[in-house]
Amino acid sequence: MNRRTLLTAAAAMALTACAGPEVRDYAKEEPRFDLRSFFNGPLTAKGMFTDRAGRVVKRFSVQMVARWDGDAGVLDERFQYSDGTTQRRVWRLRATGQGRYVGTADDVVGEAAGESAGNAFRWAYTLALPVDGRVWDVALDDWMFLLDERTVLNRSSMSKFGLHVGDVTLVITKD
Repeated sequence: MNRRTLLTAAAAMALTACAGPEVRDYAKEEPRFDLRSFFNGPLTAKGMFTDRAGRVVKRFSVQMVARWDGDAGVLDERFQYSDGTTQRRVWRLRATGQGRYVGTADDVVGEAAGESAGNAFRWAYTLALPVDGRVWDVALDDWMFLLDERTVLNRSSMSKFGLHVGDVTLVITKD
């Protein structure tokens, strides 16, 4: 291959890597995902973490309770992992209008930003993740899709320094 062909191929790959779905791509999808309505009251979830090769590293279940007071919400999550460890994360959420939300939690670096359209909700945030006695700041691209009035499918891609490190898949059920 000549240099021009290699440069063209590299540019095409770079553009393709940057392309991805946007939450507005789902604007016409039903049922409509109202975050405040779904995340209100008790919920349960089951999920798994897979490493970058796709191997299941850890399974977990989550008990959640959510409540809203106007535009302010709290989502209390209690995780039980397959290795016997537990974790608690309390999200403090705020609706900012037009399907947009922000949130904080003790193990979230800075503020999470989210947006909903149609049946989809997308969160972007950095999680301080304990790994082998150290803490990694890991970027999450977190997608939720309302499948029906009681079920959300949640997919999260995790990266560090722009490199994919794993995924979380989670099914959330409204009790």
